[in-house]
Amino acid sequence: MSTLVVIPARYASTRYPGKPLVELRGATGVAKSLIRRSWDAAMKVQGVDRVVVATDDDRIKDAAEAFGAEVVMTSSDARNGTERCAEVIAQLGESYDIVANLQGDAPLTPPWFVEKLVEGLQNAPDAHVATPILLCSKEALASFKEDRKNDRVGGTTVVFDKDKRALYFSKEVIPFAPTLDVLVYHHVGVYAYRPASLRDYAALPEGPLEKLEGLEQLRFMENGLHVQCVEVENPGQEFWELNNPEDVPRVEKFLVQLGLE
Repeated sequence: MSTLVVIPARYASTRYPGKPLVELRGATGVAKSLIRRSWDAAMKVQGVDRVVVATDDDRIKDAAEAFGAEVVMTSSDARNGTERCAEVIAQLGESYDIVANLQGDAPLTPPWFVEKLVEGLQNAPDAHVATPILLCSKEALASFKEDRKNDRVGGTTVVFDKDKRALYFSKEVIPFAPTLDVLVYHHVGVYAYRPASLRDYAALPEGPLEKLEGLEQLRFMENGLHVQCVEVENPGQEFWELNNPEDVPRVEKFLVQLGLE
């Protein structure tokens, strides 16, 4: 099946303006922008036919093209990465079987997460979208709780049914976890869609839960669409997205641990 990977990136982030161009240092001390590191992660995914950066900002476009990325310009009206992916597929045509959304703030995403996600969508014919979930370590759960305690937006957690169909996603820690021994699943911000699902999504209004949580995937759920969770194994290091300026040293620490330059 043909697969397109889209890396949505916007400059005007509410929590962290200019985030895609923030420089991160790895094991060798070399500084690379967040969008460059996200592109490098996408290029390691096997079985992908095309990778594009989707943005509405010329600064991101220029930076991405400077390191050899293909860029698709989208409108400034896109409210989230899924809407941006929908614009990309509208421009490029629905000739791809699966569109993967590799968020531009998750450069630590292992390539096999995306590969397993695509496989998971193929194996769930009734699903409109698939997304990976990862069992939280005690350390990650403690970090999530610390972020919430300090009124910072940290990772997203998820609960699901026996068939791993998503029931809800939240920026709060769910289910209620009074100790570090409760099983909590971290939602990794990557998606695989069928092109028709993106077209449907773009036509739906933003729902109240999506607005409250700031989580784009809730629009599918608020309209009764099937979001399939695909469990992935711990990659051997703490997984973290770059949501706030405070996350930069965390991500850099993990880059060093992984030996990424």
